[in-house]
Amino acid sequence: MAAATDTYQTIKGDAQAQFVEQRSRFISFIWHVSGADEVKDRITALQKEYYDARHICYAYMLGAERTDWRANDNGEPSGTAGKPILGQINSAGLSDVLIAVVRYFGGVKLGTSGLTEAYRLAAAQAIENAEVVTAYVERNVTVLFTYNMTNVVMKAVKDLDVRIVSQDYGSFTTDGCDRAFECKSVFRAKLSVADEFEAKINAVSDTQADKELIITRI
Repeated sequence: MAAATDTYQTIKGDAQAQFVEQRSRFISFIWHVSGADEVKDRITALQKEYYDARHICYAYMLGAERTDWRANDNGEPSGTAGKPILGQINSAGLSDVLIAVVRYFGGVKLGTSGLTEAYRLAAAQAIENAEVVTAYVERNVTVLFTYNMTNVVMKAVKDLDVRIVSQDYGSFTTDGCDRAFECKSVFRAKLSVADEFEAKINAVSDTQADKELIITRI
């Protein structure tokens, strides 16, 4: 999914599932993750907790564009674990998620097709138990303004459903402008309205001889 579309699907919190297949026990976990470092931490913690398991296989997908991913078989035959886990993430259209499956070997070999189906089912059950939510692609917009322009800024915030990240008061300057501003606010705007939000404020700013609003992007 391209980032320009404004929304993508992910999960809220985490969930897990488990089942037994031919005496092998499969325990699956799904988490919402925000980056590769968090993925690494989750897998490391799982490896410590389930140190006696035969395999801990996983796959993840990151970002609204769904281009940052990895699948790991962790010793299972190539393509029988990480790939079917990733396949379920893709089938559900999810991103910013990590699914890991812990396998305790039960003494009966499942074969490549049996393993593929078991890991596919483990991932599918974890997703089924998770709460899928819509996430928004957003951009930070920083606005420097004077006190008397507060109502103008807040009206644009309300009209376009923009979130306030932080508000600071003092004396703020920026490159290309000689004057100081009393207010500095960081807003979080959905990608589909970020340009319109900036345009609304710039339209007012351009009419002010003393440039009472200045926008910077982050």
